Amino acid sequence: MEPCHLSLPASMVIRLFGVFAALLLPEFVFCMTRNYTFNIVQHNVTRLCHTKSIVSVNGHFPGPRIVAREGDQLLVKVVNHVSNNITIHWHGIRQLRSGWADGPAYVTQCPIQTGQTFTYNFTITGQRGTLFWHAHISWLRATVYGPIIIHPKRNESYPFRKPYKEVPIIFGEWWNADPEAVINQALQTGTGPNVSDAYTINGFPGPLYNCSSKDTFRLKVKPGKTYMLRLINAAMNDELFFSIANHTVIIVEADAVYIKPFQTDVVVITPGQTTNVFLKTKPYYPNATFLMAARPYFTGQGTFDNSTVAGILEYEHPLNHTFNTKKMVFKPTLPPLNATTLVANFTGKFRSLNNPNFTASVPQTVDKQFYFTVGLGSSPCPKNTTCQGPNGTKLAAALNNVSFALPTTALLQAYVTKKSNGVYTTDFPTKPPSPFNYTGTPPNNTLVSNATRLVVLPFNTSVELVLQDTSILGAEDHPLHLHGFNFFVVGQGFGNYNPTQDPANFNLVDPVERNTFGVPAGGWVAIRFLADNPGVWFMHCHFDVHTSWGLRMAWIVMDGPLPSQKLPPPPSDLPKC
Repeated sequence: MEPCHLSLPASMVIRLFGVFAALLLPEFVFCMTRNYTFNIVQHNVTRLCHTKSIVSVNGHFPGPRIVAREGDQLLVKVVNHVSNNITIHWHGIRQLRSGWADGPAYVTQCPIQTGQTFTYNFTITGQRGTLFWHAHISWLRATVYGPIIIHPKRNESYPFRKPYKEVPIIFGEWWNADPEAVINQALQTGTGPNVSDAYTINGFPGPLYNCSSKDTFRLKVKPGKTYMLRLINAAMNDELFFSIANHTVIIVEADAVYIKPFQTDVVVITPGQTTNVFLKTKPYYPNATFLMAARPYFTGQGTFDNSTVAGILEYEHPLNHTFNTKKMVFKPTLPPLNATTLVANFTGKFRSLNNPNFTASVPQTVDKQFYFTVGLGSSPCPKNTTCQGPNGTKLAAALNNVSFALPTTALLQAYVTKKSNGVYTTDFPTKPPSPFNYTGTPPNNTLVSNATRLVVLPFNTSVELVLQDTSILGAEDHPLHLHGFNFFVVGQGFGNYNPTQDPANFNLVDPVERNTFGVPAGGWVAIRFLADNPGVWFMHCHFDVHTSWGLRMAWIVMDGPLPSQKLPPPPSDLPKC
C-alpha cells in the first residue's frame, strides 16, 4: 500500500490545498487520509406540499459528497443522534481487507445504536469514478444516501479528455409517508408495500408533479462544452430510463470502471448502479430549455410508481441577456415501461476498456460453479393472523428457494470468533433444490424455505455464478448487487440457461465489470469473479422490497496463507448487538 503523507479533515484540505499546492512536490503526495463526520439526525423536509421529518446525514438531503482520490484512506465517523439503529454502506467500494467497514447490518456489523459512534476506516484501492454511500438497514436509505466521487491518483488522468465540469445526478424516491412504516406494514400484512409518491433528481421531484415546480433541479450549462454527469440510481425499488431532450450522451464508465465509450439517447440504470456520461452541449445558445427526465423500467406484476421525474437543462446566454422570456421547452421521449429488448440491447453494449492501462482480468478458468434461481415466492401466514399475499400467504423472495433470514448478531463477527452455531450454516444450495421450467409455467407450490445459509469459498477461488430469473409470481428484472467484489458479466440471455450451449458464447475478453447488474426478466446472467477478499460478503437484490422479503445471501471468503491475504481483527469501536 502506498504511504499517505497528509492527514487533514476534508474541509480543511479543500481550503489549504490551493495555498500549499506549490509547496508539495507531487511525487511525495501519494495519497491522503480524509476525515469526514456523519451526524445522523432528523430534520424537516417539504416536498409535494408535504412536510415530514426525515433521517439524514448532517441535515442534508441528499447527503454530503465524499470526494477522494484512488489510494486515499477514508475515516468516516458516524454519530447516531436518532432513535433508529443505523449503518452506512460504501456501495461498490472493494473494501480489500477492510470488511468490517462494509456496512450491511447484521452481516459485517451490528447496527450503530442511538447515541453510539463508529468510524468506518477503509482505503480506496484500484478504483476511480462514481460510487455512492447509503444506509444499509431496513429502508433508511430512502433518505440516507450521497455520492462518492473518486478522482484518479494525482498526476494520472482519465482515459478521455477532461470534461469542462462534473455534475452528480442522483435519482431517488420520495414517500409522503415514513418509508419505515411503509415496509413494516407490508411485512406485517404479507402484501406489497405502498409505492412512492415521486422520483427525485438530487432530492427534487421536479415540475411534472403537483405542487413541485419550485422543487426542481436545474443544470445550467454553457454552449459548446463537455460536461460529465455522474449518474447514480439511489431509488429504492425502481430501475429507470433517463434521457435529456434533444441531446445524446456518451457513456464512459459504469460502477467506477471505465468502459469502451458508446453513444445513446436513453440511459438505463438500476438501483445500485452508477454511470458516468459525457454531455456535449450545443455549439450555440438555443433559446430553449430541455427537460432531463426519468421514469421506471418495470417488468413485474405488482404495483409501482408510474410517474416521471424531471430536471431542467438551461443554457446560459453568452451575453447574460434574455432576449425571449418565452423559451420553448423540449421533453424527451422515454421508452415503454416494459421495453425488455431495448434494455437487453443497451446492457449488451457495455464492454471493458481492456487496454494496457486498464486490463480486464477475467477468470479464464473456473474453480467453482453455482446456479442460483432468483425470484419471488410465498411464506406461510403465522397462526392467528390474516395475510394478504397470494392465497392468504405472505409474499417472499429467494435465491435457490432460500429466503435469507438475517440473524440478530453480525455474521462476520460470528465467523471470525468461530461462534456460528445457531447463527448460520454453510450449506447454501449450489443449484436449485427442485428443478423446473424456470421461465415457463410456474409450479403450484410457491413456498420458500427460510434460513441463514451461506457459501464458503477458499481464498482466490475463481467463481462462475449463473443467476436465473423465474416466472413464479411473474418474471421480473432483478438488479443483483455483490458486496466486496466487482464481477465480470460474461453472458446473458432470455429463457432458461443452457449449460452445454450458452458458455460457448461467453465473452471472456472484454466483458463489462460491475458491482450491480440486472438479471433479465425471464432470463439469466452469468458472472465471474475471483474470491480474493477475505470476509463475509452480502449479495442481494437492490430492490429493497425484495431484499426485505429475503432475496439475499452471503459468501464467506476464507483467509489466504499470506499476512496480506488475511482479514485484520475487528476495530475496537465495532458496535455490539
